[in-house]
Amino acid sequence: MYLDKAKIRQSFAAASVTYDGVAELQRTVGKALLDTIDTGSLRGPLLDLGCGTGFLSAKLLAFAQPVIALDMAIPMLQVTRTKLADMPNVIYLCADAEQLPLAGQIVDGVFSNLALQWCINLDVVFTDIKRVLKPGGRLVFSTFNHVNEFYSEQQLTYFLQLAGYTEIKIETRLYRSSYGSVLALMKELKHIGAHNMIAGRNKNITTKTQMQRMIAAYERHRSGDRIPATYEAIMVTAS
Repeated sequence: MYLDKAKIRQSFAAASVTYDGVAELQRTVGKALLDTIDTGSLRGPLLDLGCGTGFLSAKLLAFAQPVIALDMAIPMLQVTRTKLADMPNVIYLCADAEQLPLAGQIVDGVFSNLALQWCINLDVVFTDIKRVLKPGGRLVFSTFNHVNEFYSEQQLTYFLQLAGYTEIKIETRLYRSSYGSVLALMKELKHIGAHNMIAGRNKNITTKTQMQRMIAAYERHRSGDRIPATYEAIMVTAS
């Protein structure tokens, strides 16, 4: 798998206006992610890696401050800044999660909700996160499982161990959403920016027959007027 970072940045920048209207799954997973830890023990500063439109940043501010809201798409950060305008202890940073422009041992916790699956070299990412964490600091993140070419649970564990994390807890959860049609599902993916990001994937244009086969595969699982889509999310805490 080779992810095209330019396309990722463009996709999420374009989706900044429509993201909040269709990101229910992201919010649900984000809440579940916080439920995996003792939020009462949180100390700042914290880093929200791939903050999107600031949902997790806002939640984190209730437990510890300051929060560094980092995203590679400037329009996403602009939406976050607008939403958190009344929150003084937020630092906005436009940067790539794979090239953190932060000093070593600067944050007590790094949080990331459904963003690290868009990183190319997770072993490098985990090592750099370890660098910016203070001694005893924790990395807490969610990501999608290996379906759709994302990293598997075993790969995540290996990369975390390679980066020096010794206390690793991983939990897998299934989430199901329903849609009126396959086109509605595809529209939602477009509106959150999660489309057309893997380099080379679109060199061959999807044919009408291939599209019909995909629609038929979903239709076989239709219940009433809805078709289901199942997402397998991985929740990870590591220190």
